[in-house]
Amino acid sequence: MKPPPAYRQLRQRLIEDIAAGVYADGARLPTESELVARYGLSRQTVRRAFLDLVADGVVYRVPGRGTFASDAGRHYLRQFGSIDDLMSLSEDTTMDVAEGLHRRVDVDSASRLQLADDAVYTVAFRRLHGSDHGVPFVHTRVYLPEPVARLLSDAPEVHDGATSTSTIIGLLEPHLTDPIAEAAQWITVASADSEVASALTCPPEHPMLRVDRLYSDTVGRPVELAVSHFLPEQYSYRVTLRRSP
Repeated sequence: MKPPPAYRQLRQRLIEDIAAGVYADGARLPTESELVARYGLSRQTVRRAFLDLVADGVVYRVPGRGTFASDAGRHYLRQFGSIDDLMSLSEDTTMDVAEGLHRRVDVDSASRLQLADDAVYTVAFRRLHGSDHGVPFVHTRVYLPEPVARLLSDAPEVHDGATSTSTIIGLLEPHLTDPIAEAAQWITVASADSEVASALTCPPEHPMLRVDRLYSDTVGRPVELAVSHFLPEQYSYRVTLRRSP
């Protein structure tokens, strides 16, 4: 996979430093000139990284004084506008598998995947971010139709206890005859059940942000259902909406 642009690498490095407490809330970040000298980057690259951080609410600027860390910077923040954005979670988070890929009967998920019977394949994991990718922020359970699950049967990334920077859609994409083209999304509020609470070390019944995504390929077939519970203390969700031309 091609490495991300230099400004995104710097943006992510600064986000991780803020999340790790290197820059506390209200602390001044290095100046553009200091970052240019420290990392050997162009001023334009550093400026682009700062502009993205300001837009994300991770830092704020005070004219004549500098750029300062915001409390929001301790959250994991992603801006999603495409399938590629979802796949790029592999750039800065870790997938830690709690329950490897296996078959089970689940009427609700089978129905949402438009299957003829009630059997699905499922894998459960949490994702971690921050310094050394050590802070858990989401628990996800993925459901797959059997033909799709077979494509991952030999993938070590979906076995019990596996740790990787992969995403399920990223693992699937090279093997699909028809690529993933769409993700329908539902966002609700939910409480942490025992599985989620244990994975994210939060109290049972803790308020969570629940995001369901149903991925479909270019011919409209459901490929994957992902049900995720995000810790609001560790996660911020941002979507940019634009007017139709």
